[in-house]
Amino acid sequence: MDNKNSNKSDSKSSFRRGFVELMILYLLSQNDYYGWELAQFIADLTNGVFQIPFGSLYPLLYKLIDAGHITEEKRLVGKRQKRVYYHIEDSGRERLKNLMDDYNATITAMQSVLSYHPQSE
Repeated sequence: MDNKNSNKSDSKSSFRRGFVELMILYLLSQNDYYGWELAQFIADLTNGVFQIPFGSLYPLLYKLIDAGHITEEKRLVGKRQKRVYYHIEDSGRERLKNLMDDYNATITAMQSVLSYHPQSE
């Protein structure tokens, strides 16, 4: 196994991992979704840049439930099938606001650094 490619992949996923909670809360602020639907929607909206494995998605959803930011509701789909839909709560909206504020401040700060060009002497 090539460690250079492995490290590149690890750093990419580590960098992006913090955005997943923000995207989930944002989408849930727009509509209720079930897990697979959330993962698929995020993959579609990001042109595949964010593909959230279920092994990462559901622990995050359970963490958000435990924190009181979202709730789950089982809904009957068709005659027999049930799906668990996730719904954002007021504390989730507050968490989303805080994450958005942090995201915007971070992006602005990063743009300041990445637009820096030293003056030639």
